Amino acid sequence: MNRVEILNVAIDNLSQSEFLEKCQSGIVVTPNVDHLMKLQGDRDFYRSYNLATYRICDSKILFFVSRFLGTPIKEKISGSDLFPAFYEYHKDNEDIKIFLLGAREGVALKAQNKINTKVGREIIVGAHSPSFGFEKSEEECQKIIETINQSGATVLAVGVGAPKQENFICKYKDKFPNVKIFLAIGATIDFEAGNIQRAPKWLSEVGLEWLYRLLAEPRRLWKRYLVHSPSFFWLVLKQKLNVYVDPFKRFSPVGSEPSSPKQMVETR
Repeated sequence: MNRVEILNVAIDNLSQSEFLEKCQSGIVVTPNVDHLMKLQGDRDFYRSYNLATYRICDSKILFFVSRFLGTPIKEKISGSDLFPAFYEYHKDNEDIKIFLLGAREGVALKAQNKINTKVGREIIVGAHSPSFGFEKSEEECQKIIETINQSGATVLAVGVGAPKQENFICKYKDKFPNVKIFLAIGATIDFEAGNIQRAPKWLSEVGLEWLYRLLAEPRRLWKRYLVHSPSFFWLVLKQKLNVYVDPFKRFSPVGSEPSSPKQMVETR
């Protein structure tokens, strides 16, 4: 599969239609600038990303950066566009049964009802909004796994934010015998429920969706966009100049991870 390297992530160079045709199983993640910055120092997140089957470009900024690096990505496919395209594509496929995991109390259920009404069948077979910090409770995680398995879902869409959603999927993927496709979809459940409004399409197309989201949720997102983003562009410039080195490979063989906390410190 053709992939484009941006920092330490290999992004699948697929159009949305190509992805929908190809994706029969596996783990799907949607890299953006925030993810790539987290991937410079979060070992567990890095491991989860490397286990993903598909890494789909979620950011117009990454789309533009790929051109700057001379390896253009075909299309920006945000998770909030990909998920509705996915359930519309499979609306008549009875083998596709989706479980929604994420958002605040009641929001996932609202999204379930709206999507099922739109599609015209019960394509969303279950929904659950976990408690804050659920990933730290093995007991709660086991209850969530049991609920999902009892639903008969063949697709699990997790929207609890990065890196929680990717780490949850990779930690527990083998506990879901019926689930064939895992989607890490961020705030998409909120969008589907109408709980959060998306940026106007024209803003997204010119790469300014981040500004709309920052103005809508400044307390939560200021650090992501105003602190991490400038560092991202510096790293991209280093890649352009062929001096960027994946921090997880600097002191270890290619394809391996740092084997000790000391190595993690040295790579930062």
